[in-house]
Amino acid sequence: MAVLNLITMKTLFVNRNGVRVCSILALCFILWTMYRMTCPDNSATGGSLDGRQEVIYQVHEEMPQKEYYQSLLAEKDEQHKAEVETLKQQINDLKAELIKQGEQYVQFGDDNRQGVELQENKAKASSNTQDHALSDFLQQQVKKIGTHQPLKDEYEVGVFNTFTSKLVYHLEGGLSHKPAEKPKSDRKDDLIEAVYAAIDMLNAEMKVNPAFSVENFVEGIYRTDKTIGSYYNLLFKTPAKSHNYQIELLRPFAPIQKLKSITTEAQKQTINMIVPLSGRLDKFINFMQRFEDICIKGDKNVYLTVVYFGSEGLTEIQSSLHTVATRNNFKQFRLLNLNGEFSRGRGLEEGAKSWQGENAILFFCDVDIAFTSDFLERCRIHSQSGKKVYYPIVFSLFNPAIVYEDSQVLPMEDDQLRIHKDTGFWRDFGYGMACQYRSDFMNIKGFDMDIKGWGMEDLHLYRKYVHSNLAVIRVPDRGIFHLYHPKHCDPELTPEQYKACIGSKALNEASHTQLGMMAFKNELQAQLKQSQSKQQKV
Repeated sequence: MAVLNLITMKTLFVNRNGVRVCSILALCFILWTMYRMTCPDNSATGGSLDGRQEVIYQVHEEMPQKEYYQSLLAEKDEQHKAEVETLKQQINDLKAELIKQGEQYVQFGDDNRQGVELQENKAKASSNTQDHALSDFLQQQVKKIGTHQPLKDEYEVGVFNTFTSKLVYHLEGGLSHKPAEKPKSDRKDDLIEAVYAAIDMLNAEMKVNPAFSVENFVEGIYRTDKTIGSYYNLLFKTPAKSHNYQIELLRPFAPIQKLKSITTEAQKQTINMIVPLSGRLDKFINFMQRFEDICIKGDKNVYLTVVYFGSEGLTEIQSSLHTVATRNNFKQFRLLNLNGEFSRGRGLEEGAKSWQGENAILFFCDVDIAFTSDFLERCRIHSQSGKKVYYPIVFSLFNPAIVYEDSQVLPMEDDQLRIHKDTGFWRDFGYGMACQYRSDFMNIKGFDMDIKGWGMEDLHLYRKYVHSNLAVIRVPDRGIFHLYHPKHCDPELTPEQYKACIGSKALNEASHTQLGMMAFKNELQAQLKQSQSKQQKV
């Protein structure tokens, strides 16, 4: 057993260092042999005076003393020779096993190193391939920006924006936006980075006595090609203003990369549509017709909360609700009645607090809003609890009496839901329609109840979300429309509120061209009469 234990220990040890094991093994064998030579093993003779030893003493009595010891030594010598042969065989077997294990270890190490090297080479090759591909791609982008291709018509010309150190002059937004404004947010960061990059490049070219700083920047033009990148052409002057330095830069777009993919079940999450109301029975009846077609018969997972102020007209509202509910066996609605002066913020706040189900999506809506089933799906998709809220930009319809002035009969309301420059505009200054989870609305402390009257409570809530850790998804949505209605601005509003109301009223009526035609209507009629008179004379 001692030999087997020794072999086992050495086998384990040799896997770490074969050369050292062989040396230690030889030393142990010598020590063990010397021990056996000097210390007889009782176990080999039975460890007692019976049996074999009794035979020896019997022989001793019969043999002379010299012959007895010679015989005993010869017997011991034979025993030692047999044990030595056995040990030699075991050592040879052990050496063979060590050599075998060593070869396997070396082979394993080689295979492992080869595997690691193979993986490293593959990673390097993949990285080099990606680097080369990206470099080639960027070079192609640079070539594209400097290559002019014939265009089909004048509308394909990419218009540049121009900017100085203070203002950006652009056409974005058309007539309803400022023609010049201070750059903000990512546009500001983009232009500042471009100017400073140009300064570093110009100074690097001069090598001695760098002369350029922000004070030397005069102006620049830029535009973004959606498939290539952002191109900048910047102009600098030396302090002496004796030379112009022009530098062209490109911020190329990299290849499209996948960020993540999300799968959600359509029409799964409940939407609680909250509508604050005071009077306006005819508008509410039209609203309920659309709600019945799209939400009750179509989506089937929308809850309606109507918050009505006052008692006048309350009976008619109740009757309209119950008529639709009875006709469709619809029970997912609630009517709240509040006293006091109408406040949209208070109505939406009370409607949100009244919800007792699971964490649903709150859709803040008005009776003069028309929406499609596609919009409801986007309301679900772009709202995510604890992460993002959805603020669709509504398409606001102009006064149909002006838009369809030349028509003998006004089109049906559903036929008026068209997105065109002559039918309406994107209401990007309005923040009343919103989709958010109830938990997010409650965590952000909802509306400011001190705000009275028109408009400002929506903006205040929007700013709360903007200042929070929630992402605001602001998108022109083709499935939600603000229906035209005459707007009355209460003289009791604060100056800021009244000005905003008048601005909204002006934009609500018609397009810039249509308003111009109305302004010069008398001149047009006079010209028409004059032309008709000339024709009659001829």
